[in-house]
Amino acid sequence: MSDLREDGFLGGRLRITQPAGGYRAGADAVMMAAACPARAGQSLLELGCGAGVAMLCVAIRVPGIMLSGLELQPEYAALARRNADANGIAAQIFQGDLARMPATLRDTVFDHVMANPPYFTAGTAAPDAGRSTARHENTPLAVWIDAALRRLRPGGHLTLIQRTERLGMLMSALEGRAGAITILPVAPREGREAGRVIIVARKGARAPLRLLAPFIMHEKPSHSGDGEDLTPAAQAVLRDAAALSRGGADFR
Repeated sequence: MSDLREDGFLGGRLRITQPAGGYRAGADAVMMAAACPARAGQSLLELGCGAGVAMLCVAIRVPGIMLSGLELQPEYAALARRNADANGIAAQIFQGDLARMPATLRDTVFDHVMANPPYFTAGTAAPDAGRSTARHENTPLAVWIDAALRRLRPGGHLTLIQRTERLGMLMSALEGRAGAITILPVAPREGREAGRVIIVARKGARAPLRLLAPFIMHEKPSHSGDGEDLTPAAQAVLRDAAALSRGGADFR
């Protein structure tokens, strides 16, 4: 693994050690965590937890959440344990393949499962092996969804973030197994196409699908200078540890 660096998340509430030249989690992980409708005392499993950013962001917002993470790459699983300890957050981190779930996880169900599956199925792989594994799909997206739903209790929530162009695959994998699906497109700026979608679904539910208005990340029509120009809503989520809401309510 490349040299390590420490990054701040949620306005410095969370300090995360990540590879300086490998895969580093960013805004997508924080946005997914903010959409997870977890409550204190509930349990959460993150599949492909990397260095632990998303699950630890949930813990900052929801004290008392019981955290578990599964990570394929041993070096990143070790970082997730290190980051949980460094931030004083209790978490069980398992190293293993979600397609061949460790026995302890196969015997456990959770109130919530989160996943940020690799985005890319083609293209040039990153030279860093850890970054390549995190970003390029080796396990089909349908297998990710199946593994997540198997670990959910009936009525439990699945939270995902993925590229918009893969929405059809996600919906196909969820069909007949989860409902009450809420889809939130995430667009970089007003008038731009949404490059990401956040999906929250309930296992076994039958309520109709909801497609929300896009969440806009930046205020200005184009990037200029060094400022972030986040919208107030994005600022609240990324810097103030706010929940990502739909019309003033969370994603329950």
